[in-house]
Amino acid sequence: MKVLSIQSAVAYGHVGNSAAVFPLQRIGVEVLPVYTVTFSNHTGYGAWRGPLISPDDVREVITGIEERGVFPQIDVILSGYQGSEGIADVILDAVARIKAANPAAIYACDPVMGNAKSGCFVAPAIPVLLRERVVPAADIITPNQFELGYLTGTEPDTLESTLHSVDLARAMGPRTVLVTSVERPDRDEGTLEMLAVDNDGAWIVSTPQLPMKANGSGDVTAALFTAHYRRSGDAADALARAASSVFDLLQNTLDSGERELQLVESQEAYAHPRMQFAVRQVR
Repeated sequence: MKVLSIQSAVAYGHVGNSAAVFPLQRIGVEVLPVYTVTFSNHTGYGAWRGPLISPDDVREVITGIEERGVFPQIDVILSGYQGSEGIADVILDAVARIKAANPAAIYACDPVMGNAKSGCFVAPAIPVLLRERVVPAADIITPNQFELGYLTGTEPDTLESTLHSVDLARAMGPRTVLVTSVERPDRDEGTLEMLAVDNDGAWIVSTPQLPMKANGSGDVTAALFTAHYRRSGDAADALARAASSVFDLLQNTLDSGERELQLVESQEAYAHPRMQFAVRQVR
């Protein structure tokens, strides 16, 4: 499997491609990383250095890949945080060109906008652009519950309302939706859930909710779920594998006392997930 991953990069720590690439490689996926920024560290520190990469330069890198004759071999285009409107145009153009070369290729979009605690943390034009142009072009989307609500103009909270919001999102274009953080009032105390829905059904998995915030964990989740799903076509299996791997990554990070994801130290969790959480079909 070959994945073209168009995301940010940091020298220190793990977000964007600096979070997604190694776990994908560890499960045997060939990754072609294309960077949209090259920062010293993620912006959550409040200070960082390094350049934004212009959309024209990102396009040039992708064109160079095309000139090597690689497009027919690409199975997945993956994108995450989009810092500018121009990057979206580049991504959508790449998706169209790759799908023309390989009609079996899929586009997986993590529609990064914000979360329930922080609200939107991207430029005001980005959520509109994601909703109106990017998400309709995607085959898979991996929003959190807050982002799902924005995309669909709803306020999902219960399982029923979240499933309804997912149906509205799927009607926009994507056939597969992974909701990466379902927080419903009737869930077991101290747990967090993820929900995957495709044409074959809907499945939910519950894991302990760890007392931490880990930048980059969503990038790892989107990458692993997408790769497993593309490989097997089984949303329940992809959900179980991603949940197992990411939980162990987060537990290892919490145990370490470090702020940054213990990405390399947790590599066995990607290669050999413990499959310790039961996936339940809810539709």
